[in-house]
Amino acid sequence: MEVSGKQNPSAGSRYGNTLYATGWSKSSAILRVLHDGKWTRYLLPKASQSFDHTWNTEWMRIREAQTERYLMDLHGLFYELPPLVYGGRVWGIRPICTHLRIVPDFCHWRGMFVMASDQTDNAVGQPQSGLWFGNIDDLWNMGKPAGWGGPWWDTEVAADTPSDPYLMTGFDKKVVHLIHKAAETVAVTMEVDFLGDGSWVVYNTCAVAPGEYTHYEFPDGFSAHWIRLRCDKPCRVTAHFVYS
Repeated sequence: MEVSGKQNPSAGSRYGNTLYATGWSKSSAILRVLHDGKWTRYLLPKASQSFDHTWNTEWMRIREAQTERYLMDLHGLFYELPPLVYGGRVWGIRPICTHLRIVPDFCHWRGMFVMASDQTDNAVGQPQSGLWFGNIDDLWNMGKPAGWGGPWWDTEVAADTPSDPYLMTGFDKKVVHLIHKAAETVAVTMEVDFLGDGSWVVYNTCAVAPGEYTHYEFPDGFSAHWIRLRCDKPCRVTAHFVYS
């Protein structure tokens, strides 16, 4: 778990002295935001199995990599993260790249972007620890943003109760896989927030028959900032997004 934020007493009355905390569950990576004394929970894709298997013992990091420019390394994905919150909403979370590096920490030093590295464990030899020096823009030349996850993994949900928002923006191909354990057909409604300000609209509904599997492929070029789901009946359900 990583906790990071920017405390500014003069600006805090306007921008809320935002605090970020990261973690993960079986279904997705988690970003929680404390603003004006209230926590909000957002869900993000995973891009690495290392944290689930506890092979990677380094923490996920949020750092001010340049003046008022936050970067977040979370579950194998680098993100741009806004240093401030406007109107109680997080604006501008955007994936930069996927990577297979172990990054204990990173910072901005003398105009360069510096990543700590620990790329080999003792199962294959002496650990190789060192520093990588480059430019922040080099991150965009790493792996294409991709990942998997979702709001529910064999989860009991109540009828007509929206899930936590799940990030959609910044990824190319998108598909969601749906299955449940109810004895009757369940309608799973997708709602999108394309402005990123909490304005939710209904996008599509999938009817999932009992004991059946359904998937939905989003059209090429379709995107919104956040997506959330709700079921019309109480059930135990899995909703798993794959972005590629």
